[in-house]
Amino acid sequence: MDIFSIGVLVFSFLLLLSIGTPVAWSIIISSVFTLLVSVPFSPALTTIAQRMATGLDSFSLLAIPFFILSGELMNRGGVAHRLVAFAKALVGFLPGGLALINIISAMLMGSVAGSAMASASAMGSILGPEMEKEGYSKGFGVAVNITSATTGLVIPPSNILIVYSLASGGASIAALFLAGYVPGIITGLFLMIVALIWAKKKKFKTGKPAPLSQVVRTFVRAFPSLMLLVVVIGGIVSGIFTATEASAIAVVYTLILGLIYKEISTRNIADILLKAATTTSIVMFLIGASMSMSWVLSYENIPEFISNGILGLSDNKIIILLLINLTLLFVGIFMDMTPAVLIFTPIFLPIVTTLGIDPVHFGIIMILNLCIGLCTPPVGSVLFVGVGVANTTIQKVLKPLMPLFLAMVFALLLVTYIPGLSLWLPSLFDI
Repeated sequence: MDIFSIGVLVFSFLLLLSIGTPVAWSIIISSVFTLLVSVPFSPALTTIAQRMATGLDSFSLLAIPFFILSGELMNRGGVAHRLVAFAKALVGFLPGGLALINIISAMLMGSVAGSAMASASAMGSILGPEMEKEGYSKGFGVAVNITSATTGLVIPPSNILIVYSLASGGASIAALFLAGYVPGIITGLFLMIVALIWAKKKKFKTGKPAPLSQVVRTFVRAFPSLMLLVVVIGGIVSGIFTATEASAIAVVYTLILGLIYKEISTRNIADILLKAATTTSIVMFLIGASMSMSWVLSYENIPEFISNGILGLSDNKIIILLLINLTLLFVGIFMDMTPAVLIFTPIFLPIVTTLGIDPVHFGIIMILNLCIGLCTPPVGSVLFVGVGVANTTIQKVLKPLMPLFLAMVFALLLVTYIPGLSLWLPSLFDI
């Protein structure tokens, strides 16, 4: 029964995706088909609908619409320009300076906005034309933009870490947020090393070092935006407020900031709210659909079946983590991050906890792994945003993307096999 259920689920899901069915509907329909193996038609439909509704009934999930709104306010509120100016003053004089500026700005933007697509859109619009003027190929500019944009999903605050906390059955959001800093920074550093090597090979222009006064001036302008990290993460870690309450505070903070910068007015608030609501509805629909599939997997005992199968292959922690990483890399090619986290966390988490791996550490492994999928066709959402903003083709991006892709994989392997990179900061705060 387990093998037959898995076959029905995988075949129907891949078939629906191959004919162009949206991911959320593919998840829902394949979940219904799988449940029909053991349940009549009417109860199956009712059960899926109920599980979608109850899957969204979580206080922690309230943080997601607030963080999406704060990210939209950040994107429209002049924050990106100030972060780019600060990064330019820091590293603009190095070989491949504009590429390094893109990476650092994306890391900063991602960490305050919590959205890879917002970061890719903002950095692509601001730095893309400037990189072309300096002789960078459009493909390389897009490759740098999309890979660096994903670091914001690991560096907190991050919506996907909240989703993982829900899927894992209660991994501490504060611990996950702290655990993401070092892996996110390491990934960014590896991307910078590749960009430096590429720039020296292609002999891109270098700028002049910025005077200290300019560094200080740009830092002061960017400081209010960077303070959001202190307010949100500091409040969560110190226990002053929960992640959900922090997300609401982030909205108020970013709105006030946008009004002070005079980049947001009362006339465009309605448009910002509408765009945030649209994004939220898409994310929540995906979460509801994925929660229904997660329940079906559990009902059919599929996670236990897969767990026994993997543990039967080997009891070596290194081998099993490698198998899980390869599986997630493959999954990330075809599935968006949110449903992947909700569906595969209940499958793989029991396996890794059996081996003594901390759920917080595994959460960072999973998110960092799926970040790579956002940069790969055919479902790489960040890839399509970057290509769309630059008005180029995926074919032109793939070649310069490969060394950056390998840098992300190398960072993933380090984080996978050196738990301290993820768990050091949470241990410092005794979380």
